[in-house]
Amino acid sequence: MTQSFFDDQNPIENEPLTGELDLEDRRALRRVAGLSTELTDVTEVEYRSLRLERVVLVGVWTDGTAEQAENSLRELALLAETAGSEVLEGLVQRRSRPDPATYIGSGKAAELRDIVIATGADTVICDGELAPGQLRHLEDTVQVKVIDRTALILDIFAQHAKSREGKAQVELAQLSYLLPRLRGWGGNLSRQVGGRAAGGVGIGGRGPGETKIELDRRRIRTRMAKLRRQIAEMSKSRDTKRGVRQRNAVPAVAIAGYTNAGKSSLLNRLTGAGVLVENALFATLDPTVRRAETPGGRAYTLADTVGFVRHLPHQLVEAFRSTLEEVTDAGLVLHVVDGSDADPEAQLDAVREVLREIGADRLPELVVINKADAADDLAIARLRRREPNSVVVSARTGQGIAELREAIEANLPGLEAEVRVLVPYERGDLVARVHERGEIVSEEHLAGGTALHARVPQDLAGELEPFADLAATR
Repeated sequence: MTQSFFDDQNPIENEPLTGELDLEDRRALRRVAGLSTELTDVTEVEYRSLRLERVVLVGVWTDGTAEQAENSLRELALLAETAGSEVLEGLVQRRSRPDPATYIGSGKAAELRDIVIATGADTVICDGELAPGQLRHLEDTVQVKVIDRTALILDIFAQHAKSREGKAQVELAQLSYLLPRLRGWGGNLSRQVGGRAAGGVGIGGRGPGETKIELDRRRIRTRMAKLRRQIAEMSKSRDTKRGVRQRNAVPAVAIAGYTNAGKSSLLNRLTGAGVLVENALFATLDPTVRRAETPGGRAYTLADTVGFVRHLPHQLVEAFRSTLEEVTDAGLVLHVVDGSDADPEAQLDAVREVLREIGADRLPELVVINKADAADDLAIARLRRREPNSVVVSARTGQGIAELREAIEANLPGLEAEVRVLVPYERGDLVARVHERGEIVSEEHLAGGTALHARVPQDLAGELEPFADLAATR
């Protein structure tokens, strides 16, 4: 009942226009080739078997093209490997919509059980967020652990969280996900009863009392409330630092983008920050803010943020909202996209969906097409046509970084006024502030003071206004 998902000899053609699926398509569980990461070196087996779960991936292809369905499952395989799993098999079923009971249907679930037995897998990962009922029914059928895409991403975040705030945010997201999925076994797990009910006496005393599942829910809600208070306290320090930058009118630039698009590498290239760079999904969870300067000498801050992914769990967006404020409070967003990815347009759309969710979709945006050294020229040209306000770079080789610095300088907000002034030498403090907060077009040292032609924020232009007459009379 299985067949190759992408068989060059038998391409899938003539998709039904009415939305009805061919019977053969509906019945097929299609294998996605090239997902297996089984070991070839037997010397690693004993070591790896202690750490890795052996997983089978399964997805439901409801819309879009066959290539998009394949890319989604390949991304799920990368996520599974990042979490420390060994991918044995990948399967996709063509359906008009996921089955409300078992996600892939009862018959396909039975077939999946046979595949799990044949491969020796101990976990099934579904490429979507399963309802609690779907999770339970599918697990009952395949008889191994079943998790969904959301649980997998949460697990990766839990592994990578290093700071106290990051760990608290991940735990809050995990508890939000777990709360509706707790399982219980009725009154057999009673933990307490009230009054004289222990002897079965008294009105209101007959019954199970508080079951274990109710007790667990109460504890989870209490823990979530505590975590929210802790996160609010920890975010005050970042709010204070952000407030100082805003008072000093230092423009803020935030790096946002898909996971593993090269955001941290770009931060290192622009600022020499030395943050962790790893070819792995979600290597960065904690925000890093560094100072940088434009080619004209204007200072600004550059913030690296957590990467986004298709179908980013809502619980994570909520839990990381305080961290994502580095994006919402920025004056410019550097939207980094992996130019070598199979579907970079989908990455752009996924990131913009999250930016809309956190209220950052109206900020000025500069698209940075990264990994130009590994990307196809036609793909780069296609992206440039789609995104006119874009720069092509390679953070690894340094290609295009000079053009990026100039583009950042041109897109930085806050330089509303253009001034020509002659500042007396005793007001060197004003000249220093123009250098720090503005953009110098020309500078000349004359007998009467420093002649400046610059673009500056409106408030600074007001302080420089008395010296404009001096510039006119010289």
